[in-house]
Amino acid sequence: MTAEEELAGFVEKFAPPMQERIRACRAWMRARFPRAVELVYDNYNFFVIGYGPTERTSEAVFSLAAYRGGVNLVFAQRATELPDPAGLLRGTGKVVRNTRIEQASDLDRPEVSALVTAAEELAARPLSDGEGPRLVIKSVSARQRPRR
Repeated sequence: MTAEEELAGFVEKFAPPMQERIRACRAWMRARFPRAVELVYDNYNFFVIGYGPTERTSEAVFSLAAYRGGVNLVFAQRATELPDPAGLLRGTGKVVRNTRIEQASDLDRPEVSALVTAAEELAARPLSDGEGPRLVIKSVSARQRPRR
């Protein structure tokens, strides 16, 4: 089974409307960051697709974190330094923040796009210098919360 086929199987665990949202968000990220390496984790709580310049998890700049209730765009590097005049970022950690994506078109909203641009500019290594496009299945949890 190829990595694309495996990823498709992970997405199919979700209800059809969520499958569409995940696929559309992934397509948006692939178009915006064509040289990114996609890192996939089908974990207990979330199905995650990380985006980084290499296969190293610690270098991921963004991720899409999907669960039965929705999709979050996660800012994984220096997110506490991001300018957020619209107050979109959620979280209290020292590094990571996220914003909820109700539909893929939310990624095109000017305030979300500005956050994405600022995050890439703050990244230790920009995605434009990535070793991709490449899809890597990093981990799959045997036990998972329901996806539907």
